[in-house]
Amino acid sequence: MILHNNHSKLNCGPPTQAGRFSLTANTLGRNQGVAGLRKQKGAAQLRFELLKLLLVDDNHHMRVLITEILRAIGVKQVYEATDGAEGLQIMRTHAIDIVMTDLAMQPLDGIDFVKLLRNSPDSPNQMCPVIMITGHSTQRRVTEARDAGVTEFLGKPVTARGVIERITEVIEHPRPFIRTDDFFGPDRRRKAEPNYQGPWRRGTDEKSDA
Repeated sequence: MILHNNHSKLNCGPPTQAGRFSLTANTLGRNQGVAGLRKQKGAAQLRFELLKLLLVDDNHHMRVLITEILRAIGVKQVYEATDGAEGLQIMRTHAIDIVMTDLAMQPLDGIDFVKLLRNSPDSPNQMCPVIMITGHSTQRRVTEARDAGVTEFLGKPVTARGVIERITEVIEHPRPFIRTDDFFGPDRRRKAEPNYQGPWRRGTDEKSDA
């Protein structure tokens, strides 16, 4: 099943009874939410000051570095957590728009944190975009993170340009969320493959006549 967003370009917010997701309901009206991210004049420009961003990392120095970058590009509301468990608790009390999390943490690492966020019955926001920060991780770990439901990846060393590019990608080019028997998260297919011959695993896929 593919879940689309009809209200905004940012994939976050609680599910509605109709099965679709109202992505700005939790912030709209309080800080204008992500719907106000674009200035209505001249060239399109993202209004980072309207974002509520959660940074999850057990390394104090890395949190300081990334927070300074975020504030330098205009993000005013940055919440910090030292591990995934604390991050989930913060999300239960604050309407977070985007999560940035490190992959390697203790006791609850980034992958387990994303799995709980995407699949736990009491998740505070199953569709909140997640940008995972990775260092010298193996391809297996990166694939595992993608399959857990990570939205984008940000490699180390972290730079202001990289942060801006990933946040902009999340806002400007959101991917629909997919629900299957063993996966819930943003579409892992980043581009259409016209010559792909299967296997077809989605009900919305166009089946071959062969």
